[in-house]
Amino acid sequence: MNPLLKLADLGQSYWLDNLTRRMIENGELKDRVAKEGLRGITSNPSIFSKAISKSEDYTAQIRKAAAAGGTVETIYEELTATDIRNACDILRPVFDQSGGSDGFVSLEVSPHLARDTATSITEGRRLWKTVDRPNLLIKIPGTKEGVPAIEQLLFEGINVNVTLLFSIDSYQAVAEAHMRALERRVAAGQPLAAVVSVASFFLSRIDVLIDGLLKERVATHPEAKDLLGRAGIANAKLAYRQFKKNIGSARWQALAAKGAQVQRMLWASTSTKNPDYSDVMYVDALIGPHTVNTLPEETIAAFADHGTAANTVEQGMEEAAATMEAIAKLGIDFAKATRQLEDEGIQKFIDPYDSLLEALKQRCANL
Repeated sequence: MNPLLKLADLGQSYWLDNLTRRMIENGELKDRVAKEGLRGITSNPSIFSKAISKSEDYTAQIRKAAAAGGTVETIYEELTATDIRNACDILRPVFDQSGGSDGFVSLEVSPHLARDTATSITEGRRLWKTVDRPNLLIKIPGTKEGVPAIEQLLFEGINVNVTLLFSIDSYQAVAEAHMRALERRVAAGQPLAAVVSVASFFLSRIDVLIDGLLKERVATHPEAKDLLGRAGIANAKLAYRQFKKNIGSARWQALAAKGAQVQRMLWASTSTKNPDYSDVMYVDALIGPHTVNTLPEETIAAFADHGTAANTVEQGMEEAAATMEAIAKLGIDFAKATRQLEDEGIQKFIDPYDSLLEALKQRCANL
């Protein structure tokens, strides 16, 4: 049996970390949902930049929008909103069959707003209304400035995918915001069951950075070599331990009794960057209840071919803690590293977003 089809029985949904108009129109996406157990989709400016700039599938809509006097920003939004809306419709059966707990498609606010609370809230509201689908997730970075935006949008009943989480402290701030939002809804007499959120914890980017720091120390600390490729998974497992603590608390249980849905842990950045490591390492090691793994197509294919579907996310917790302690003993400031990764993550979305807008501007001029 395809291991992808076993994940749901273990409490994990796998989502596709890609979206193009071609896969929507040629039936590929529908087939993945119907035959391969796909239960969601994530998008970001980098994904849309590749999809739009390298395809003629968007030309007719670009021409029409440009002729109507649209700006490059409004044209970009028309293109992405169309794809997101159509993807939501394809995933709607999963949403309905799961009782509104799965079958989501994510759309990110402008990456330039990662440090702007007020405008993130405004844009989150606007995109929610523009797409107008109950199985939409608005992506907001889990930055210090993003946390109050996340809380406000959830309070208003807008589903949120919290992105760019690298540290357990950042995750906990987001988890607290989620609970505060639901508590505010209770106080306001609003229902909880339809409010959905996931907390996206990034993996491979952590190993790329920490491995570089470890390699600098191997000459004087040979034991550093044994820690290579272990930080991302260890950090994720400890984040899951914190998640379990949160949902086991009396505070969360009171919300769950009123119908609140768990803010699931989502594993992101799951393609292995180092060819010496297993191409399914970020899937095999982190399977378990209340989790989502968002995978690029090559990782989906690899896991379908040789992945192992088993409940693993809570295995090796002591080893995970020991790994992080050993990294700290080598003088690596993990908190500093995660702050760097957050800044780099924001920039990695800004660059393709700006590049795509420039490309759209040129295409409009040519048309």
